[in-house]
Amino acid sequence: MTLDRRAVAAWCLYDWAMSAFNTVVGTFIFSVYFTSAVAESEVAGTAAWSRAMAISGLAIAVLSPMLGAIADQAGRRKPWLGMFTGICLVATVALWWVRPDPSNVLLALVGVAVATTAFELAGVFYNAMLPALSPPHMLGRISGWGWGVGYFGGLACLVLALFGFVQADGLFIGWVGTEAQANVRATSLLVAVWYAVFALPLFLFVPDAPATGLPLATAVRDGIGMFRRTLGYLRGEGNLVRWFIASALYRDGINTITAFGGIYAAGTFGMSFEEIVIFAIVLNVFAGTGAIGFAWLDDWFGAKRVILVSVFALVLTGAALLMVTEKLWFWVFALGLGIFFGPAQAAGRSFMARMAPPGMVTEMFGLYSLTGRAVGFVGPLALGFATEAFASQRAGMASVLVFFVIGFALMLTVREPAHPPLRPQVAH
Repeated sequence: MTLDRRAVAAWCLYDWAMSAFNTVVGTFIFSVYFTSAVAESEVAGTAAWSRAMAISGLAIAVLSPMLGAIADQAGRRKPWLGMFTGICLVATVALWWVRPDPSNVLLALVGVAVATTAFELAGVFYNAMLPALSPPHMLGRISGWGWGVGYFGGLACLVLALFGFVQADGLFIGWVGTEAQANVRATSLLVAVWYAVFALPLFLFVPDAPATGLPLATAVRDGIGMFRRTLGYLRGEGNLVRWFIASALYRDGINTITAFGGIYAAGTFGMSFEEIVIFAIVLNVFAGTGAIGFAWLDDWFGAKRVILVSVFALVLTGAALLMVTEKLWFWVFALGLGIFFGPAQAAGRSFMARMAPPGMVTEMFGLYSLTGRAVGFVGPLALGFATEAFASQRAGMASVLVFFVIGFALMLTVREPAHPPLRPQVAH
């Protein structure tokens, strides 16, 4: 298989595009704005945000595997990717109208839940393009490059958000003003434009799987039937089932930390918007460097070893992070935590690509998303309940370590495939 460098670059650039949503809206700016300025209190806001993420996770769990099976029957993935990208963009733009008043809580939660759901469903079809782009011996590197580029994309958008809108003397303050924190709300518009512009090369230059010619209704019917057969097939695939569960647990831990990291920094350590954005910028540098640096190790030593080392390091740094009370040590251990976010996720994506049987790649990535979301709503719910029960964000974040420990233990039992399956043919 010949490597199409332009297609790989365009595929990685989509990660650069979509990471702006995760970083600016989901973690470091809009989520903090919601809990500190829109909700009645930080504790109530954290709990409400966690429930919205849980509802979104449940929707993703239900939809992703069936949509993946349908897409495998229809052949093409770009139309699905384009549709969910568009929904995410529209819902993100809607966040501009969330003003700093408790009467806007519902609008904020609905907008974020819809945007997050569409964002994650788009990721199913985006990830499923990887096996057709990459020679088998480069799966780990290309997955890691994409994840690393994504972190740097989130970093670049954060820098623009900080110096353009969040700071009092931001370059674009004159355009939007500061009334009702318009400068902070405008970051959602920045994310939507960023996502749209940098996602475009994928649709222009990345080859899609050929259409099967099946009418949509037939593809839906056959896809649902295939999904049911796949669930039966999994009963005899204990190794694959263990992988799905192990990855779901450690990914849920990572997703929960990233979703609530900014909220935790603001509530527990009293960090301001500007401090949080600066922290996020530095964190993304560490995370992106880790993802790219470990990409070669994935191909050289295997994705399983990269995952195990990364998750073990997340347990150690996460436990230390929860025990510190000084802001300096928060920075030290949080940045240490960030180094291993990317490698665990990028190696998980390449591992899934290697495990997927030919002709079932999108469906397997749908199941990968399903298993992540089947427990994915548990993490935010556990965090929310623990935060409320102990009136402490620190107690809520402590619940995340359980997911890392169990995921690590189960991952030890998973066998890594010796050879990746044959890659499907693609057409422009």
